[in-house]
Amino acid sequence: MSLAGEERKQSILQMLQWKGKVRTPELVQELEVSSETIRRYLEELESENKLKRVYGGAVKINVEREEPSYGKREVLQAEEKQRIGRTAASLIEDHDVVVIDEGTTTLQMIDSLVLKKNITVLVSSIYTLNLLITYKNKGIFDGDIILIGGRINTKHYRASGSLAVEFMSGFHVDKAFVVADGIEIDAGITSYEDERGLLARTFIKQAKQTIVLADHTKIGTRHFHKFADFREIDIIVSDVPPPSAWKSKLTDRDVHWLLAEGVTE
Repeated sequence: MSLAGEERKQSILQMLQWKGKVRTPELVQELEVSSETIRRYLEELESENKLKRVYGGAVKINVEREEPSYGKREVLQAEEKQRIGRTAASLIEDHDVVVIDEGTTTLQMIDSLVLKKNITVLVSSIYTLNLLITYKNKGIFDGDIILIGGRINTKHYRASGSLAVEFMSGFHVDKAFVVADGIEIDAGITSYEDERGLLARTFIKQAKQTIVLADHTKIGTRHFHKFADFREIDIIVSDVPPPSAWKSKLTDRDVHWLLAEGVTE
């Protein structure tokens, strides 16, 4: 490859180091080359184990194979998560009983719940609980709040483990809103750790309808624990359309892919 090509690849790695993820359109604009050239660069860098390609771009390789702390997750893909959260919340109807998974994406649903009437919300996240309590005390949230008890993960501010699973098993809900750490059409829906995944699986089991929230960095990736097959979920809310190769399988498995508010295909 030419020196210019190597320099462009280094520029891609520098952007990844700074931002954590890159999108193909922004690389095309920044490096002033075609999307086909960018795709080739990303393929070469992935073959060198310097990044992980995902749908629409690439992300940094997670060397530690651990879920980033809540504080780090909060600033990643913030705008996309806001759109996904608003769109997911629009699926909640008055008088619904819902369970909302822990995550910085699902947290973005809460602002939209102030418009709902007489809903019941089960949560495992301390951050989500605090926000709901604040809105309840201000008189702008009309509903009941149930905290899912269990062992507290202090790094991620959430309850999990066998106690949380047992607690959740005593409830039936209309809708479960579950966060995917990774999502692949054949590998299913995955999470970084089994404790979180087992609780998410219980959410699905106890729900009439399951909605998975996943921003573009999760599409085409997989992690340690698989907690659901595509046939077990009903809707995926994302900031990007599904990969074209997935569309027929999504149809076969009766999964509806919903583009986040403000996003057009």
